[in-house]
Amino acid sequence: MRKENLKISELYDLSHSMAGQWLSQFTYPWEALSGISAMIRELGEKLPADEFDRVADDVWVHKTAKVAPTAHLGGPLIVCAEAEIRHCAFIRGSALVGEGAWWEIPRSLKT
Repeated sequence: MRKENLKISELYDLSHSMAGQWLSQFTYPWEALSGISAMIRELGEKLPADEFDRVADDVWVHKTAKVAPTAHLGGPLIVCAEAEIRHCAFIRGSALVGEGAWWEIPRSLKT
C-alpha cells in the first residue's frame, strides 16, 4: 500500500470518534501515537459521571457497555456506549473502544 493511502483522512471517518478533533491535526496515524495516552486521560476526565463509570485509574466504561468479568482493562482506556468487551479480552491501555464495538480473544489464541 502506498503511503499516501495511509493518511488519517483516507482511513477514518473522524466524525464518529471521540478522538476525531484530536486526530485531525495529524496526517498519518503513527504521528498520533506518542500523545494518545494523554489525550485519553484528558477526555476521560471530562466524561459525564451520569454516563460513565470510572472503574479503575484512568479507565472509564460507559454504563451501557458490557464487560466480561474475565476481561482485563488497562488504562488509559475509554469504553464507549453499547460496546462489548468479551471473555478473556486483554486491553493493555492507550485505547478508545468506540460505540457499539466488541473485543474478544483472537480466534488463533483460543484452544
